[in-house]
Order: sequence, then structure tokens, then C-alpha cells
Amino acid sequence: MPTPEPIELRQADFITIDTIGPPGQRTFYLQAAQDDLLVTLIIEKEHAAALSVAVSGLLEQLGGIEDEPEPASMDLIHPVEPLFRVGKLGLGYDQDLDLLVVVAEEAATEETPEPARVHIWASRAHMAALAHKAAVAVASGRPTCILCGETLEPDKQHVCTRGNGRKHVFEGDEDKA
Repeated sequence: MPTPEPIELRQADFITIDTIGPPGQRTFYLQAAQDDLLVTLIIEKEHAAALSVAVSGLLEQLGGIEDEPEPASMDLIHPVEPLFRVGKLGLGYDQDLDLLVVVAEEAATEETPEPARVHIWASRAHMAALAHKAAVAVASGRPTCILCGETLEPDKQHVCTRGNGRKHVFEGDEDKA
């Protein structure tokens, strides 16, 4: 079976990463649009974090962004109807076009042995805004224990491994630990 042709957004005029759901049960989405074409993909929290770091690092290597205005809105466009769940994400740069590209590949399953791909090309300003939005989305999840770094569950007692099980840290009690 031939590999399906990738979906190409050659000059995305909108790109964002955001979540739907309460902390601990959130679904992360990568969404981009060009003209009338809207592409929504499900990604993992780790994808969002890694993409934020990679884009920021690449932009720093390239010398930052020009005096382009940042996008007006970074909210997901509804209805949110994902094409697929992403298995792999890649990042690249075309020097001639001065555009960054995010390459998203579908997670392979028995039903989809030939994964679909999406290429999203965007300006430095759009990608800088994406990196910032992704970092905010990742950081806005459940709080973590200041001692051990484990995630604190709402309304549940946390037995800290660094306290040898003797210190109980509750959300909002960080200064008492």
C-alpha cells in the first residue's frame, strides 16, 4: 500500500497548541489553518513541551524573530475534530523561505500501517507564539510536589517519597513541607 500524500499547509495563517478538559484529564491539540483548511491533531503533553523547547531553541539560533506582529488569537477553533493522534513530531527550517515547519506523523496502529502526515509551515512570529502558548498549556496542569516533583491529585493526600512517607503535602501547603 503506498504511503498517503501528506497534508501541506504551505503558509499557515494560524497555529496553536491548547487543551480541552480539566487538569489531569486534558487532551492536548495541535491546530493549524491556512485559508479554509483547518487541521486539528491530538498530541501528547510531552509533544507540546518538546515542541515549545525546540522552537524556542531554533528561533534563538536563527537570531529571533523579525518585527512581525504576533497572531491575534491562539484559542482553538471549534468544533475541534481531530484527524488523528500524533505519534511523531519533527521540526525543520527552510532558509530560502524563512519558514519553520512542523511535521506531524500519525501514530501507527494495525488499522493504519501507513501513517498519515501533516506538514505545517509557519513564520517565525507564528512559531514563537506557538512555543509560548505550548509552554503555558503544559505548565497549567496539575501542581507538582515541591519536594519530589510528583503530580498532586486534587482532594487526595500526597505521601512524599522524599519525606520517606512521613511528610504529607497537600495542595496549597507547599510552604509547610
